[in-house]
Amino acid sequence: MIEKRQFYINGKWTDPKEGKDHQVIDPSTEEAFAVISLGGQADTDAAVAAAKAALPGWMATPVEERIACVERLIEAYQSRGEEMGETISREMGAPIDMAKTQQVGAGIFHLKNFVRAAKNFEFERPLGDHAPNDRIIHEAVGVAALITPWNWPMNQVTLKVGAAAVAGCTMVLKPSEETPLDAMHFAEMMDEAGFPKGVFNLVNGDGAGVGSQLSAHEDVDMVSFTGSTRAGKLISKSAADTLKRVHLELGGKGANVIFADADEKAVKRGVLHMMNNTGQSCNAPSRMLVQREVYDDVVDEATAVAGKLSVGPASEEGRHIGPVVNETQWHKIQDLIQKGIDEGARLVAGGTGRPEGLNKGYYVRPTVFADVTPDMTIAREEIFGPVLSITPFETEQEAIEITNDTPYGLTNYVQTQDGARLNRMARSLRSGMVEMNGQSRGAGAPFGGMKQSGNGREGGVWGIEDFLEVKAVAGWSNEAG
Repeated sequence: MIEKRQFYINGKWTDPKEGKDHQVIDPSTEEAFAVISLGGQADTDAAVAAAKAALPGWMATPVEERIACVERLIEAYQSRGEEMGETISREMGAPIDMAKTQQVGAGIFHLKNFVRAAKNFEFERPLGDHAPNDRIIHEAVGVAALITPWNWPMNQVTLKVGAAAVAGCTMVLKPSEETPLDAMHFAEMMDEAGFPKGVFNLVNGDGAGVGSQLSAHEDVDMVSFTGSTRAGKLISKSAADTLKRVHLELGGKGANVIFADADEKAVKRGVLHMMNNTGQSCNAPSRMLVQREVYDDVVDEATAVAGKLSVGPASEEGRHIGPVVNETQWHKIQDLIQKGIDEGARLVAGGTGRPEGLNKGYYVRPTVFADVTPDMTIAREEIFGPVLSITPFETEQEAIEITNDTPYGLTNYVQTQDGARLNRMARSLRSGMVEMNGQSRGAGAPFGGMKQSGNGREGGVWGIEDFLEVKAVAGWSNEAG
């Protein structure tokens, strides 16, 4: 049993003041393999106090030195990528090959993009030629609480820490209690990179405990949270009493609109994207909307693609999908699959129960429903598992209406060879991101949503700006520098 009970506070590993043991479960085996501590109010207060004390010095540190710290972090991260991948795989069930490439790779990708963006960012600039003595200064928001999820742990930790660090914020990180060990590795890397004490702090805990304490803390200036829409609403309410800034990256129910002229790889691409990470991605294309004249063929192809997917332990090499993260998620997904059946959707692949040959572990059968109507539960609720819903449409306008008929607005997808239609769809779909014909967003593109998918943007310049305040100065002396 791995024992990791300490927290990283003020530049050193410290014993909990109010710790409570919490077991970390391997979802492939349903067995505990590590124990951590969940902190209490005293631990939260200690971490926030350390971040508050370090804030003036870190804000005053030249941005070139802050960037240099992140560059050293990148070196430390790269040197421990193998270990990080193995930890993520065991904690949350990502197959080992996928964990070492996609999960670990996302972290290094974001950190490098922040370095690039920060080197070109004007933290101080003139207002304009019309006002030569006006200056615009971008300065750190202050102490930032960073609350991250289990599904893409390093993706989210680096999106928050990298941006906060170059912006000049000090931080308290509360990773998910489902995946705490990778974040503790990351804290070791932050220490190795030479960040000043108190700039980065880590306290493990759950949402009701440390998460709520950070959200309400009077010395926390900002909360950056990634997770469920339900939790995002609670954090917003808790933070309201202190009027702190709240950045939310929440759930999604993305539509993948397939027109009759979509390319021949569009359906397979959509199914595999949906099933990647066992469907545990907020930007998963979980609703496939298909133009009527190709609907039957698309359903047949999606059924075949899902039927060829294999499911197995995260420790095994290969291109299979692993288990979902825990028992609670497994039961939620099973209930929603059954709900789809009960409400009349046509089950064409998968279904309830574990895949054949797997009687232990939180494994879910890759599932596809056809003839799903927009009012069905599986078309409206975020399932967060390997479950795809297929719905027919007749016209472009109908596709737009169905796509936008959701409380979410994170990522939508469009497949067509008609360039004018692509651009019309991109303008009409109510989501923070639109990806078309299998083309991913470029390095440093902003990630975030509309409506109940949250607010703010992560990544690149936009990610840095989320951790900055804008100060307007009149009467600036251009002679003093």
